[in-house]
Amino acid sequence: MLFRFYIALWVSKLTIPVLRLTRHNGTNFPGEVAMKLCPDFLKYVARPEKIITVTGTDGKTSVSNLICDMLETAGHRVLNNRMGSNINSGVATSMLAGATVFNRPRHDIAVLEVDERSSRRVYPFVHPDLTVITNLFRDSLMRNAHPEFIKSFLDGSFPPDTRLVLNADDLISSGVAPENPRVYFGIEKMDTDVVDCINRLNDLRVCPKCFGELKYEYRRYHHIGRAKCADCGFESPAYDYAGCDVDIKNMSMTVRDGSGSFKYRLLSDSVFNIYNELTAIAVMRELGMEHPAIQRLTEGLKIVESRYKAERVGDVDVIMQMSKDRNPLASSRAFDYVTGKPGKKELLIMMNNLSDEVDWSENVCWLYDCDFEFLADPEVTHVICTGPRARDYYLRLLLAGVPGDRVDCVRNEFDAADKLRFEPGSAVYLLYGADNRSLTMAFNVREKVMSLAKEAAEK
Repeated sequence: MLFRFYIALWVSKLTIPVLRLTRHNGTNFPGEVAMKLCPDFLKYVARPEKIITVTGTDGKTSVSNLICDMLETAGHRVLNNRMGSNINSGVATSMLAGATVFNRPRHDIAVLEVDERSSRRVYPFVHPDLTVITNLFRDSLMRNAHPEFIKSFLDGSFPPDTRLVLNADDLISSGVAPENPRVYFGIEKMDTDVVDCINRLNDLRVCPKCFGELKYEYRRYHHIGRAKCADCGFESPAYDYAGCDVDIKNMSMTVRDGSGSFKYRLLSDSVFNIYNELTAIAVMRELGMEHPAIQRLTEGLKIVESRYKAERVGDVDVIMQMSKDRNPLASSRAFDYVTGKPGKKELLIMMNNLSDEVDWSENVCWLYDCDFEFLADPEVTHVICTGPRARDYYLRLLLAGVPGDRVDCVRNEFDAADKLRFEPGSAVYLLYGADNRSLTMAFNVREKVMSLAKEAAEK
């Protein structure tokens, strides 16, 4: 078997320079070759001394990037798959790149993003020391169905000594693999919290233990919050790492754990990104790092521009905001964040903008799980639907109560930019999907929007 492994190692390594010469990305291909030649490749390939994996429906890329950046700033040689795929073949490609031709590790620590459905094909072989589960929500209906279905993939996937870092505010993901050692993070009550769910999706209506009545002390969004069963007493777990005194105005948050409290600078005013930052801090603490050292590492951090990018042109803000297509929760979070900002807004909705209408058969019912109703806010003065799903977005907006005179529908993304009004004092948001092609299109459209904004400012 070792002979077979080394053949797989050497042959698959040869594919990497070939892909570079032919200008192919190849995020999966070398790993696919390796596992084709040796199905147990992940079992034998050299690995760093410590391995951290990050999984969950939303936030895993952002959390992985934050952890990588902090560890690299601290002087570690970090193996990661931030430029590649998060399925088993993508992980294999990253591990391959991190091993020498004699199968020796090049790095001292690995931070790997892992797709939930690939968990059973990754975790038993990679054997992480720490695994973060950010949350579990309803995702693409073509792949991930319901969060309980995805939870079943994760249960039993982890080696028994893998320590889990879990979101205590999510009663679905916090119950994953109950036999494993674990710590919990969460954010204490905020002024914007509610009790009743205001979202279309509410995937935790009853107690996951006895199916009795579940009462929320407070709810942040969807099923995220603190709850207790009125019948059996089951409740949200206590925090090991608590985000408290969140001050959006002054962009600060206090993190409290067993050693005391320490104030941090917020990287973003988005609640989703506050969770991401808290998660990364909890991981650093689990690695034995003290708060002052972590605080210094966060000073230079920022949310990557592929997720969020803002620039002011004249009297208008042009903002790129990722909004995952086929993911009702991620889009709802983006809509809620945008409408929560002060002032008037124009939106260019271009999620799922590059799907081929001929051979793409996505079920668009995710649009009806998504809270387009947020966009009926009077300060959202103009919405432009574009891309292959432009008419689907247009219909959904009308059903959500957005007045028809505020909505335009333009099939071509570049032509859609011409419809923007650039009202003085307003903000223009480009909402785009998560895949690389959508990101490329979004940046290209942004260039035209910036040019048009400059022309409007000069008039």
